[in-house]
Amino acid sequence: MTIAFTFILIGLAAVIYPLRYNRFYLLNAALVIGLSYFTENYVFKINPHHFFSVKTLLLFLVFHLVCINITTFIAYGVDKHAAVRKQWRIPENDLHTLEFLGGWIGAFIGQKFFHHKTAKKSFQRMYLLMILLEFSAVWFLVYYLGINRYF
Repeated sequence: MTIAFTFILIGLAAVIYPLRYNRFYLLNAALVIGLSYFTENYVFKINPHHFFSVKTLLLFLVFHLVCINITTFIAYGVDKHAAVRKQWRIPENDLHTLEFLGGWIGAFIGQKFFHHKTAKKSFQRMYLLMILLEFSAVWFLVYYLGINRYF
C-alpha cells in the first residue's frame, strides 16, 4: 500500500508540473506516505499482492483528502504569519493548487480561522473556480471513466 501511494503521489508530481515546486504538496505527500506506512504495518495487515486494487485506491483517497486539508490549513497559517511579518509569502498559485487537489475545506477553515485572503475578491473568485474545477474533475472521473461501477 505504501509503495502504491508513493507511486501515485510521484506520478501526480510528474504529470502536474507546478506540484514539483510546491513545498506543501511535498508535505502532503510525506503525510500520506507516513500515514499509509503506519496503517499498513501497525493497524491493518495489508496483503502485498493487492498493489493497485480498488480498496487501495479508495484508502488512498481518504488519506489524501485528510492530509491535503490539514496541509492546506497549515499553508494558510504560514502565509498569514508571513504576511504579518512582511516576509516571503506563499504564491497564490500554490494555495490554489492545494485547493484543487481537495484541500478546499482546509482552505475555507484556514481563511476563517486566520482571517486571511477573505477580502481579496480576485482570490475568492479563483478559490470558487478551483472548487468548481475539482467537482467537475470528480464528475468526469465518475461518469465518463466508469469509476462509478465500483461503488
